[in-house]
Amino acid sequence: MNTTLKRIDPRRPFTITAAGLRRITLGAADEMYALHDEAGQFGTAVPAAHGTAAKPRRTTQAAQRTLLVAAHSDRGALDEHARQTLAAAALIAGAATQVVLVVFGALHDDGGAPGADKIIELASFGSRAFAPEREVQALAACVARFAPDHVLLPDNAFGDGDLGRRYAALAGASVATQVVQIDAAQVGVYVHARRSLALRALPEVVLLAPGAVDPRLPFVGAGERIGAEIGETFDAAGSRYVDRGIEAVDAARVALEEADFIVSAGNGVSDVTAFGRLAEAFGAAVGASRVAVDNGLFRRDQQIGATGKTVEASVYVAFGISGAVQHLQGIKDCRHVIAVNLDASAPIVKRANLTIVGDTQSTIAALIDEIGRARQAAPHPQDTATLNQETEGVTA
Repeated sequence: MNTTLKRIDPRRPFTITAAGLRRITLGAADEMYALHDEAGQFGTAVPAAHGTAAKPRRTTQAAQRTLLVAAHSDRGALDEHARQTLAAAALIAGAATQVVLVVFGALHDDGGAPGADKIIELASFGSRAFAPEREVQALAACVARFAPDHVLLPDNAFGDGDLGRRYAALAGASVATQVVQIDAAQVGVYVHARRSLALRALPEVVLLAPGAVDPRLPFVGAGERIGAEIGETFDAAGSRYVDRGIEAVDAARVALEEADFIVSAGNGVSDVTAFGRLAEAFGAAVGASRVAVDNGLFRRDQQIGATGKTVEASVYVAFGISGAVQHLQGIKDCRHVIAVNLDASAPIVKRANLTIVGDTQSTIAALIDEIGRARQAAPHPQDTATLNQETEGVTA
């Protein structure tokens, strides 16, 4: 019998496990992990935490060095890419190295869980405000305070990548962008149209590509929040940029690959008109399973899955989708998946973070009614603006 064995390319980018090991392919998590010291040597193995057991602190030694991670928050939370960057810093940090997280915007989550030892929350900034000059000054002030060996940021299109490049230019620092491989000594990036991998020593500024590091850590950081006076004093006066605010865009015009909120229909959706009203009420982009597209209910460019489009939405709501393996492959990078299905044993339920077991059409109708009531109870935008001005006047 002629059997063809697949060979894994040893030059393929790898991720660093909690034990400091290079993993090219996904595998079972080790039962033990070890913390390493400044020289890169590994100490005594410690049992990994499981279930609801509290995870141990990465280190309790006094900080002698610093790694600084900067990222924008989105509605009070760090997205998956930012958590990966924070995890990368925690994994390459030595026992006497602290990981400082600078958050541009509010942070309601526990910053210690993804690996931060100290957290600076710059609430006056955020991904919805455009203030590049103030942000780069604030980041420079944080760097001046902590004197980190390296600064890490997610290389994305939501402000972090731009901030990292602006800071590197301002400071005259060495920088590596779209980093797909990282350890304590070097980074790797694709070159020659992604046909080769180039390595170099760890630069002063690292802009990490998505998916380079597994953010699931067997340890936690100290999570200490410190004063946010840094960066809060920078004034927008004299800036060359004027923030015109966010222009509302019809969700139907947003490409599925760029959509942050997607509602998707499967064979279980019989009333497409009601589904469309729900998507409009949510302000969400519309996707569909292959079966719904093949039945002529949705366009081919709305198909999500291995034979359609791969999406990375923060929220993905699947109505009446059983969850074939091809569809699950298309939503593997979505942050929160909500499934509405009559079948509690459907494959989509295993992937979902929240499942509503019930009739799809009844759920759609109930959601439309609930959204309408919520909007009627919400303050008018003009009233909200007046309230914000009054609040700013009191706190000024």
